[in-house]
Amino acid sequence: QVQLVESGGGLVQAGGSLRLSCAASGRSVSRNTMGWFRQAPGKDREFVAGITGSGGSGSRSNTYYTDSVKGRFTISRDNTKNTVYLQMNSLKPEDTAVFYCALGRYTYSLTTGEYDYWGQGTQVTVSS
Repeated sequence: QVQLVESGGGLVQAGGSLRLSCAASGRSVSRNTMGWFRQAPGKDREFVAGITGSGGSGSRSNTYYTDSVKGRFTISRDNTKNTVYLQMNSLKPEDTAVFYCALGRYTYSLTTGEYDYWGQGTQVTVSS
């Protein structure tokens, strides 16, 4: 069993930055793909960013993003802390949502159905 806890959300003005954290417990998630999703009021939960696991022999993680956040958001992980981060820069009012982290089932998991464990979410509000 894996528990995921997000933190770092808040209220920020347009153009500002936030860094979200997702701390995992229960077991190491270093070999798992981890993802960030968001859900705005009245909308479906959507994929934001993903980072693949760090395999053996020093292999590096790969990252992938939805088009609307490319160049603005950066996903990273610190396996020594069992934590995944989402650095969000140049925030826009349309980024306002509850952000969730999740543990993926496949290497490049994209849809909510391909993620098995979810955090409780953290609210991000961007004012204009």
